[in-house]
Amino acid sequence: MDMIQAFTNEQLKKEVPQFNVGDTVRVHNKIVEGNRERIQLFEGTVIAKKNGGISETFTVRRVSYGVGVEKTFPLHSPRVDKVEVVRAGKVRRAKLYYLRDRVGKAAKVKERI
Repeated sequence: MDMIQAFTNEQLKKEVPQFNVGDTVRVHNKIVEGNRERIQLFEGTVIAKKNGGISETFTVRRVSYGVGVEKTFPLHSPRVDKVEVVRAGKVRRAKLYYLRDRVGKAAKVKERI
């Protein structure tokens, strides 16, 4: 095993949260302000998951004050404290970029029962 791969495996999280595209998740993100550190929540629908390994990311979208906001989080980042699934979504696509064009009830994702 080469040095880069050994370093990468060392940085991976031991317990990776299980969620899929379409799920509504609550991401606990560590924010550093000066010398203080706090946890900020970001809740929305997962519209994309990308790659694998250390560079795996997921994109969460929500509508805040009538404006769509998307954030991309690295899954194995130490800044992402935890990801909890609020509701499981039922979708038939790997990427839900079409939700960007939808407004109101049309932007909903059905719930998996």
